Amino acid sequence: MMLTVTLNAALDVSYRVPALVPHAVHRVTEVRERPGGKGVNVARVLAALGHETVVTGFVGGPTGTVLRDLLAPLAPHDALVPIAGTTRRTLAVIDATTGDTTQLNEPGPTVTADEWARFLDAYGALLRDADAVAICGSLPPGIHVGAYAELVRAARAADVPVLLDTSGEPLRRGIAARPDLVKPNVDELAQLTGAREPLRAALSARRRGAHAVAASLGPDGLLAATPDGNWHARTPTPVRGNPTGAGDSAVAALLAGLVDGVPWPERVARAVALSAATVLAPAAGEFDAAAYERLLPHVTVVERPPAG
Repeated sequence: MMLTVTLNAALDVSYRVPALVPHAVHRVTEVRERPGGKGVNVARVLAALGHETVVTGFVGGPTGTVLRDLLAPLAPHDALVPIAGTTRRTLAVIDATTGDTTQLNEPGPTVTADEWARFLDAYGALLRDADAVAICGSLPPGIHVGAYAELVRAARAADVPVLLDTSGEPLRRGIAARPDLVKPNVDELAQLTGAREPLRAALSARRRGAHAVAASLGPDGLLAATPDGNWHARTPTPVRGNPTGAGDSAVAALLAGLVDGVPWPERVARAVALSAATVLAPAAGEFDAAAYERLLPHVTVVERPPAG
């Protein structure tokens, strides 16, 4: 069983408009609602790939009820922990002319100490049946900044491989707990290490505690620094569309590859193809299956020597 943790889950709302013009009134041509938050997106992709998946984290209020109702038919098992606060929303405005997306993210609900304690109990029980865990996204208000480090240590104590996908101080604290894999983007990696060259930064992040690092490079693909070597994977040409959730699909591919013992070159190729297929899909947490099969054979994977 794959376990994903989303402490700051969200209801993702997408608006499509003919063209996004500042200071103008817009007529929305299409509205979509999806259960969201990074770990929820990861779980949906894993389930679509045929993996048994469980989602945990926090959910609350009327928005949380809608999220759970939408999640129910999508195959991941719902082990979300109820709280008194109301689950946040995210709003994506998609410009149909350019394909560009403008994202607005609400803050999450404040989580109390008692609610955090209930979550830790539930998380510990879920780890007993987990083959791997992905800990994803931002921390909601009320959760201490070292929370992800605490969750990583619990997974390691249970001998469950753990992937961490977050940013800022939660990433800095979490990486010191020695996760099996971290998946920052290139800007998050630079903020963590102070190095702008991606491979140098990824190797620095490994020295800080991560067993392996897979860094999203946006249209330039994915860079992985691992104990077995360093690889850069990319599609022949960048794809255009809605990038929301593309990184989450990469996490799903990397987590599945970790559990299945897939060699790193193949693992990063799958992550890049699945990420690109998500850009071509209409909503986060979805991917274009035909595009994935079409793109995968054409992903180039180049081994990179250590940075000098």
